[in-house]
Parts: sequence; structure tokens; C-alpha cells
Amino acid sequence: MIHTSSKFELEHVEMRQMYASTILELAKHNPDIIALEADLMSAISTNKIISEIPGQMINCGIMEANMIGVGAGMSITGKIPYLHTFAQFATRRAFDQLFVSGAYARTNLKIIGSDSGVTAEHNGGTHMAFEDLGLVRLIPGATVYEASDSTMLGYLLRKIEKESGIHYIRTIRKKAIKLYEEDEVFETGKGKVVRDGRDVTIIASGIMVAEALQAAKLLEEKGIEAAVIDMFTIKPIDQELVVKYAEKTGYVVTAENHNVIGGLGSAVAEVLSEHCPTPMRRIGVREQFGQVGTTEYLKKYYKLTDEDIVEAVKELQNRFSD
Repeated sequence: MIHTSSKFELEHVEMRQMYASTILELAKHNPDIIALEADLMSAISTNKIISEIPGQMINCGIMEANMIGVGAGMSITGKIPYLHTFAQFATRRAFDQLFVSGAYARTNLKIIGSDSGVTAEHNGGTHMAFEDLGLVRLIPGATVYEASDSTMLGYLLRKIEKESGIHYIRTIRKKAIKLYEEDEVFETGKGKVVRDGRDVTIIASGIMVAEALQAAKLLEEKGIEAAVIDMFTIKPIDQELVVKYAEKTGYVVTAENHNVIGGLGSAVAEVLSEHCPTPMRRIGVREQFGQVGTTEYLKKYYKLTDEDIVEAVKELQNRFSD
């Protein structure tokens, strides 16, 4: 069930610690699991587990495209590779290998892209992926997730072990806002209604789910009941839930730590344009590159805050209300 605390709290465990501990758990259980790294073992905490599974971890060095090829080759031999690097290197830099050696060759790759969007912070613009979800969505048959907290990340990592094909999990590395209790279940292609409402629907993913929930609290003070959906599966998206809440509330706002083109906002707009035309607004990055800064500063700079969501809701209702 969803964490019901009245205040938003950071988790005790970092997302990278959840990744490392879950990989260790899976590798000990299944000798076919191999964890591949592109010289970021300390960044994702797998340096702390390599001594326990030395034969199931490979540091491929700063050669992300080669890492995809190595993983694809291992997949063909029956191994189950989990590949981690920063999100822009897993997608933008290695896209051709991911598309051809991975998807086109029908291999079985579990790719984890960390430091997503503004959470790359001081690594700056070259390391700040605002386009990774859009790129992987373009790959036929790929499944695309964005993990909202450590409970979800751990669940998804375990879930995809038994599933074939290209799976991309976008995540942050450090602490997330605690959203879910440990017994929560996350079904691929099914969004989570984390707050119900009748006046507007806010569909968010990743770090923007907490912003959406805070926005809903602010809107409640203005007499507006906002539903909040955690759309953690970007592809395949929960078309049924999107249409249901668009029809129920009449307005939709999407919120993502990503370019408004190609990611969650585009996916929701595609569903609504074909099945339920609905006034909507997209909160996300618009025609900008990344830069150095703290996450909080960058959220404000790129207009990714709860207040920006509130303004989008107000603008929608002012423009389209009877």
C-alpha cells in the first residue's frame, strides 16, 4: 500500500543501495545473472558487493556501447545481464547498440539508467539525460519504467529477472521520497492511483510523483480535488487508466523530470488524442540542455515544482471552464 504519512519523508536507503543489494540477492539466487558496469561501480554501490559475487560482475570500463554488446552476447549464451550506467550513456551514447545488438537481435537485457534528469546535479549538462525515455520508447518491444522510490526499484529489478526482452529502468541514485510500503505490487503497464480526485488528473513519474502529491495538497486548499497517478510504466502505458481519469476529471496535467517531447507527456497525449481528446498541459523540460546545480535549484529553473503543476492546473481550468 502507499505510504500514508502526512508529511513527505526521504527514505532511509538510497536508490543505489537498493540496486546493489537487490542485484546481490538475485545473483546469489541465480548463477546466470551477471551485473555489468561501465566504470561506475562506486557511483551505484556495486563496489560493495563484488567480493561476494566476483564471478558475476564485470566492469566493462568507460565503454558503454561495448557493454551493451557484451551483454547481448551473454544473453545469447543464456546469461541474464543487468547493465548499469548513467542514463545518458545507457541510451543516447549507446543507442545503436541497444537498438541493433539488443532489440533487433532479440536479446534479453535489463538496463538501468541512473542519475536521471536534474538529479545528475553537479555532473552537469553532458550527464543530464532529458531524452532517455523518449529514445527507448522508440525501440520496438522495449519496456520502459521510471522508478519512484526504492520499494518500486527493488520490485522491478526482481520482476524483470523472469521476463525476456529489452527492459529499461530509469532511476535516481540517492534518496527518494518514500511513497510505498514494502508489500506494494507493481504490475507492468498499470499505473498507480496514489490520490483520488474529481476535478483534475495529474499523471507523474519518478521524482515528480512527490511534487504532484504536494501540488494536490496545495490545490485542495483552493477547493480543487486532484487525482494523482504514478505512471511508472511509460511503455506500455496504462491506456485504460488514462482514459478513465480523463473522462472522470476533464483535465490532465503530466509531470516528468524529462523533456516534454518523447516521454510521459507525449505518451499520455498520444493516448488522449486517439481515444479521449482532453485539455491537457505538460510539465517538463522545454528546448533546454542540462546544467550544473542542485536538484532543488534545477527543479525550479526548469519549472518542475509543485507550484508549476498548480499553475498549469489553474491555467487549464481558467481557459476551458464553462
